[in-house]
Amino acid sequence: MALPSLLLLPFLLAAASGNTSPALNMTIMYVAEDLQIGEFAFQLTATDFDGDPLTYTITGADAFYFNVSENTGKVTLRNLLDRESQARLTLTVTVSDGVNSAISRKLTVIVEDRNDNAPVFKGLPYETSVPENMTAGSIIYTISATDADTGNASKVSYSILEVVPDDAKNFWLFYILPNGSVVLNSSLDYATNTFYQLKILAKDGGGLLHGVTVFQNSTTYLSITVLDLPNLDPQFLHEPYSGSVPENCPLGVTVLTVTAKDRDTGVNDEIFYSITNASVPFAINMTTGIITVSGWLDREQLPSEEVLLEVQAREKNLDIHGMVAQVSTLVTISVTDVNDNKPEFYQCSLPSCNFTKSQSNFTGSIFEHSSPKVPVSNLSIVAHDPDKGINSTFELYLQGGSASAFTVSPTRIVGTGEVQILVQDPSEVDYEISHVMVVQLIANDTGNPANCCSVATVTIDLMDINDHFPEFPQSIYKLSVMENSPEGTVIAPNITAYDPDSGAYGQITYQLLPDIIHETFTVNAKSGAVLVAKGALLDRETRSIYYANIQAEDGDNMVSTALLEISVLDENDNAPIVTGSYFISVEEGQNVSTEIKAIDNDEADTPNSQLGFRILPGLFSNNFTINETTGQMHNREPLDREALDDKDGQLVVTVEVYDHGVPPLSTLVNVTITVGDVNDNTPVFLEQSYEFFIFESSEDSFVGDVAATDADKTEINFRISFRLQSGNGSSNFLIRSYKLGPGNYSGQLSLDPDTTMDYETLQQKSFSLVVLAENTATDSARNASVPVVVHVLDVNDEPPSIVPALQNATVSENGTQQGLVYTVGAADPDTNHSLVMEELQVTCLKDSTSAGDVCWGWFVLLPNGSVLVNSSEIDFEQCDTVKLTLRAEDLYTEKGDRYSKNGTLTINIKDINDNAPVFLPVFGTFVVVPEVSPVDLQVATVRATDVDQGLGGTITFSIFKVVFVEDNANERTYENLFKVVTTVEQNNYIGSIQVASNLDSSLKGQYKVTVRAQDSAAPQHAAQTMLNIFTVDQSYRVRLLFVTAVDEVQSNLEDIKTTLTLATKAAVYVVAIRSSEDSRAARAQAQSVMEAYFVYSNGTALDVNQLSTCISNDPQVLATLVKLGLAVIGPGEVTERSKEKEMIGIIVGLAVFLVLFILIMTLVLVLTTRSYKRKLNAMKALKAATTLSPTVAQQGAGIPGTNQYNTEGANPMLNLSMDLSHDLGFHEDTSSLASTNSLDENKVDSPKDDNLKTKLGKSRPTDPTEDKVLVAALNAKEPSKVAFINSTFNTTDL
Repeated sequence: MALPSLLLLPFLLAAASGNTSPALNMTIMYVAEDLQIGEFAFQLTATDFDGDPLTYTITGADAFYFNVSENTGKVTLRNLLDRESQARLTLTVTVSDGVNSAISRKLTVIVEDRNDNAPVFKGLPYETSVPENMTAGSIIYTISATDADTGNASKVSYSILEVVPDDAKNFWLFYILPNGSVVLNSSLDYATNTFYQLKILAKDGGGLLHGVTVFQNSTTYLSITVLDLPNLDPQFLHEPYSGSVPENCPLGVTVLTVTAKDRDTGVNDEIFYSITNASVPFAINMTTGIITVSGWLDREQLPSEEVLLEVQAREKNLDIHGMVAQVSTLVTISVTDVNDNKPEFYQCSLPSCNFTKSQSNFTGSIFEHSSPKVPVSNLSIVAHDPDKGINSTFELYLQGGSASAFTVSPTRIVGTGEVQILVQDPSEVDYEISHVMVVQLIANDTGNPANCCSVATVTIDLMDINDHFPEFPQSIYKLSVMENSPEGTVIAPNITAYDPDSGAYGQITYQLLPDIIHETFTVNAKSGAVLVAKGALLDRETRSIYYANIQAEDGDNMVSTALLEISVLDENDNAPIVTGSYFISVEEGQNVSTEIKAIDNDEADTPNSQLGFRILPGLFSNNFTINETTGQMHNREPLDREALDDKDGQLVVTVEVYDHGVPPLSTLVNVTITVGDVNDNTPVFLEQSYEFFIFESSEDSFVGDVAATDADKTEINFRISFRLQSGNGSSNFLIRSYKLGPGNYSGQLSLDPDTTMDYETLQQKSFSLVVLAENTATDSARNASVPVVVHVLDVNDEPPSIVPALQNATVSENGTQQGLVYTVGAADPDTNHSLVMEELQVTCLKDSTSAGDVCWGWFVLLPNGSVLVNSSEIDFEQCDTVKLTLRAEDLYTEKGDRYSKNGTLTINIKDINDNAPVFLPVFGTFVVVPEVSPVDLQVATVRATDVDQGLGGTITFSIFKVVFVEDNANERTYENLFKVVTTVEQNNYIGSIQVASNLDSSLKGQYKVTVRAQDSAAPQHAAQTMLNIFTVDQSYRVRLLFVTAVDEVQSNLEDIKTTLTLATKAAVYVVAIRSSEDSRAARAQAQSVMEAYFVYSNGTALDVNQLSTCISNDPQVLATLVKLGLAVIGPGEVTERSKEKEMIGIIVGLAVFLVLFILIMTLVLVLTTRSYKRKLNAMKALKAATTLSPTVAQQGAGIPGTNQYNTEGANPMLNLSMDLSHDLGFHEDTSSLASTNSLDENKVDSPKDDNLKTKLGKSRPTDPTEDKVLVAALNAKEPSKVAFINSTFNTTDL
């Protein structure tokens, strides 16, 4: 029973003492909905009058959301809250004091609303259709969205973010009312756009979220389909039209088809065609547009080969204005030649023939027995075929009983030519047989068999002659004369005949027959010389050969003749003749290809008739090229109708057709190219926007004029019609189009007469209209739009205000963020106002200090309050804060202050990673001693900086490449040999280059380490730099043997290093200090060995010989080192695998030890046996040696590398030549030398002289005389192992 009694004891004590239970009076708590997990929610507080420690617990279904600290009662959030799901939570709170029974209370937790919900659209998707003539101001559709939050956060407002297509042009076509109704602000045009998509923003009224006022929003799309109406004239397709048809073709033959279409593509009305010309032999099908021949066509009777038709196309139904929709175009039809005419004969002489009346009977005469080729006299026959080109070619020949006696010349004519009847057989031309001979002259057109020939009867009267004729030596004289020869030109100097008669019967006079030949040629009656009578008639192209009789007449009129065949030689006197005309029609953008055809009537196959082609310089000559041989002409690039100033779109290219004669002749032909206009230009308004003001109830309906131009050149393409896009009250307005000039139109905007503007009853006080300038000449309609704001004015006298309060905005630098930055809102309590925002001042700040005007122009404030990025040169590094001082202006204020109080919009420039890291200059040389370079040892450093901030300015170093360059210039690439550790010091990043793995101490050369610095933000930028790290290989390791123990050497290590540095001016790197165990050291009585390197800051190191020389040249240093226990200086041990080399090394070491031992023994002997006089001379020698420079000391006859006596004739001095050009700057008298007792910074410097002298002062002998005597004695004995040959220390020096 004892144990239960003990358990009840505390309770009994509590009851006896009056301990009370804790009290908890909390019933309701408020917790923000946006509280984060782990954040403090509320504090549970209970009261215990006894001061007992309390513990708290919470239970219940809603305890899921909270955690409570048992000891403190601090309640934190365990799971996220959502007021919209559960606005009230109920917890059971239990408090215990550990003594009394725990008490529990119900605690209600109210979840306070935060703006964590965006508006939600209802009834999606949003789609509607509207006719294109819907009046402005009509409601198209009503949007609805709700927000689950409370208060202002649940109030939804609407706006239109963008309109597709053509966001910039169509943005003002629609607007949305506060209740979500989308209103048409201007007129629609089906030809411009058949579909619109509006991006609509639903935005709540804002509320707190995480302690910051935020606005939630959602977007959706409204699709609007435009229904077409008939309001446009038709349009011809594929203009211009041209075709050809042969003459004499049957009626009804199809020439070409014209096609027009209804530009109201959604209506597609039926089109009817007609020809408006009067009395033309063509007709058109009114429904198909097919043009056919309706009258007889005779090319020879037409005034022109080309017939122009004016064709009209009209729509079947009237347009919406009750007008006939029609359009006209021109059609060019060429009537081509047909061989429908036969050749005819005419009695005339070229070129005076008029070819009005043909003739079939001709009469001529000729003497009997005339020579062959003699023409019949008194005949003037011209043959002519009125057809064109090859159709005018015909043949000539003779028929009839006397046809064999004569021949015709020429036998083939093209178009027109003179005809001669020539004697062919003189024997048949006999007066005694027949006084008259008759032949039929036939002209045969071989290309027209049905109507080929004409026949003319030629009657030839024969003339009798005497029996004895004067006789010519030749019957035929073939002569030649150049065409166009001047009068009197001698063709033949004399052609004489012989007459056997004597006296008057033997006197011969000469004349040419027939008489007609006298027009061209003449003969000297006495000499018989043939001359040119009239050179102008000598035209080879008209007649290339002349046949004449030269008649010799005696005194009794007895005559004889000889034939003169006078060939007219060609002279280049005919310019090329261009056949055909060249009128080309082509639409702009298409290619032109045509062939220039020409002939030359000069002699064929000669340079005079060989043709060439070239384009003469002109306005458009560079746009075309022509083949100089074939005349094929092409354009170099597509043609642009708008580049032509000609109103008809014509350009003329002059082509020169030339022959190759001397001198060359040429003919110019104009190639006229009509470039058809294509509707490839969009109308352009003369202003970017229009703003008009009207007073309510104004009697004047005129609102204002808008103007637009179209760069196209034809009326069908530049014609502009204006209309209002429906919406935003556009139904209250009318617009009419007026033509100001070609391509220049005006639209007069006026109020609808049926509309009354009553300001007090208007829901909207201004109308944002969109005026469309449309040109639908092609399938792809071209249009432009311009915003027109019409304000209904009212009297106001209250200033506007900027609401809500301006918040800070953030913009990324370097043009990475474009468009809208911030929208400044303003309000005016007046019933009638027009508010615009204006910028007063721009302040540029960098780190809260003025940056001047560097940011001016970075941003632009639009009148509607939109702050837009206006520059791509925003630079965070120049300016990080832009403050815009702005205000709102009420344009309609009639009295009072029209401006709001000034507001300041702060735009913070956000830094982006646009700068690469930059390495800072590296000064000094980096040296590494591989044998004493453990892993993680710093061997070099780099510094870099990046002007960017954040991750963009955070630099990370890495080793990009390691290449070892040996002394023989061979290169090796290593990996993972070095590493880099990045640290930060103020704004600079430091890269510590450290050893990453053991270095090879046998390598001789330098490491070229490429270090890469890279920032940490995308897009990442990087830079590289290369460091040279010089290595000191094992060949420069020196062993120093000490007679003192290892512990003593280590305790004197700093003094030893300082003394060695003073002598060598090099940094001392101690590799190891160990006990002497080899025989060489033993024989030198050495107890410890120190191995070290002696390295200069430029990478140069000392070998054992150079070290020995430096020490021996400084008696004080040598004495100090001896005092510190130095016994022997020898080469360092280098591990070799060859046992033979090891033996050689041991032998060399023993030899060196032996030499040093002998040197020391000699020193002792000299010090004990020399006389006082010797000591005195040694002191004088030392004084002379210390006062003379090395250059002076080396004067006189001395052999380099040997010993010579000084000026006192005392101790021998080592002839050590020091090349001052290789002095590294470590002078004994410097006062800026640093300590080198550490390997942390691998730059080799020298200690300060004053510290060194202080240390040396502690180890100097008490008797200075003894030191000098010792040094002199040492110098008196030449060390056998010390030899210095290369005075420049060319070890690993740069």
